[in-house]
Amino acid sequence: MAAKVGRIKLGSQGLEVSAQGLGCMGMSAFYGPPKPEQDMIALIHHAIDSGITFFDTSDVYGPFTNEILLGKYLPRFQPENLEHNKIIFEHVNEIAIRKGCTPSQLALAWVHHQGKDVCPIPGTTKIENFNQNVGALSVKLTLEEMAELESFASEDSVKGERYTPSVSTWKDSDTPPLSSWKVL
Repeated sequence: MAAKVGRIKLGSQGLEVSAQGLGCMGMSAFYGPPKPEQDMIALIHHAIDSGITFFDTSDVYGPFTNEILLGKYLPRFQPENLEHNKIIFEHVNEIAIRKGCTPSQLALAWVHHQGKDVCPIPGTTKIENFNQNVGALSVKLTLEEMAELESFASEDSVKGERYTPSVSTWKDSDTPPLSSWKVL
């Protein structure tokens, strides 16, 4: 078993990453033929379990090849979860069609409707996607639509973990449940 990798802050903005990353170039290209996928997924598991949070991937190594490999690591996208979660996506997509928006815009609209103190930060590298994200601000949801979306995507409805156990999430926090909050 590898030693637990600590974390460091990069620059002055407080970005924290593992003290050492994992270069993924040799997984799919260069340095000989591509390596067996299962071996590379096992390596990714081991790296994350060891505390690695910084993975160097690039389209130069084969368009999206390493990103797909990292995605296959995530349990949520494993075959035993994928079919179940696909049904949830289809329900969400039906609502998006009814609303005249994309599923991504619907998801962002749902976040916006959580309250005036909630600010989603969707990432993108494309102007078209940026414009779609901003378009989510004009998607209005009724209380019934909010309840319908929440019934599809509740924590216990979606199969597979989004993060590995080594990553701290809201599940590790002491935040009281939303039902206990007082409306001002």
